[in-house]
Formats: sequence, C-alpha cells, structure tokens
Amino acid sequence: MAVSIRLRRMGTTRRPAYRVVVADSRSPRDGRFIEILGHYNPLTSPPTVKIDRAKAQSWIDKGAQPSNTVKKLMKNVKES
Repeated sequence: MAVSIRLRRMGTTRRPAYRVVVADSRSPRDGRFIEILGHYNPLTSPPTVKIDRAKAQSWIDKGAQPSNTVKKLMKNVKES
C-alpha cells in the first residue's frame, strides 16, 4: 500500500481549514485516512500550523511520502 502524508480540506465554503493526515494514496482527498498528524489554518495571521513532528517522522521512516505542500509546512514548523 502506497501511503502519503497530505492535506485534507475541512471547513466551509470560502473558509478552508486543513488537517494533515496519513492516507492511502489511492483514497480521495477528503476520504478515508489512517491517522491525523496535525492541522493547518491559512486564514489566521500568521497562518496556524501544528504538526506532530515525531509521528510524521515515524511515518516517513516507514515509507510514507509527504506531499509538496506538507513538505513546505513541515519545514516552516517550529521544533517543539
């Protein structure tokens, strides 16, 4: 099974919020997922990003591929 770390859109029309999830790459964007790793809210100033780095790294070690957007978000997340 090919696993990816990607964003799942939440929120309402014109008010997006996203969850960072681990999902099978064949499942739809907002469909089934395996685990929630964090969240991203682009509407706040500055945008709110909270990702559990330990869980994300363990999934990457197991072979999960982060999407380009998630890679950028993880690069900008402060170490905690």
